[in-house]
Amino acid sequence: MKEHSMELDDFKSAWQALNQKLDQQTALNLQFLRESRAEKARHGLRPLIWGQAIQMVLGALLILFSAGFWSDHRQVPHLLFAGLLMHAYGLAMVLFGVRMQVLIHRVDFGAPVLTIQKQLAQLRRFYVVGGLWIGLPWWLLWVPFMVMVFRSLGVDMYAKAPEVIIINVAVGALGLILTMLFILWANGRPKLAKTLEDSAAGSSLNKAQRMLDEITRFERE
Repeated sequence: MKEHSMELDDFKSAWQALNQKLDQQTALNLQFLRESRAEKARHGLRPLIWGQAIQMVLGALLILFSAGFWSDHRQVPHLLFAGLLMHAYGLAMVLFGVRMQVLIHRVDFGAPVLTIQKQLAQLRRFYVVGGLWIGLPWWLLWVPFMVMVFRSLGVDMYAKAPEVIIINVAVGALGLILTMLFILWANGRPKLAKTLEDSAAGSSLNKAQRMLDEITRFERE
């Protein structure tokens, strides 16, 4: 009996040691997965960083162009309005890019997964919603931009052919309204809304989210 008891104790000790080793191995695997996926997620955001940097440069160039334009045409109301409108749009592009850069660099990939997910969710939400605010107005804003370009080439389109400007504004307004109605319609359909959101978020943010999802699945298993 004593010998049998000793064998049972040895078996329990060996089993506990094996369990401990398995737990340690699992912890090491999880740590490796976290570090590798977090690093991939960090690298995956680089195209987004560069994209926003380019947008900021373009916005700054638009500000310079617009500021020079409206200051040279302060006596012509429609040209002054076009210049000021595009000046404001260029400023919005720069501010949006700056805010994006701040949110991207705030993501702490060394933090717990839940914290990273919250930070990425905030970044994703701002990018999608802000992208709509930056993108949708272009249905109309391309008209004053065109007016500025043609005037810089020596042609005042509004003075020469006001009906062309009016028609293009009407078409742009219709396109803007239809786009907004489609977005509202899609928001009532979860699968379509998710598809549109993923498309608007872009590959960088979607890839980063997939990396975190892999870590979460591994932890649950």
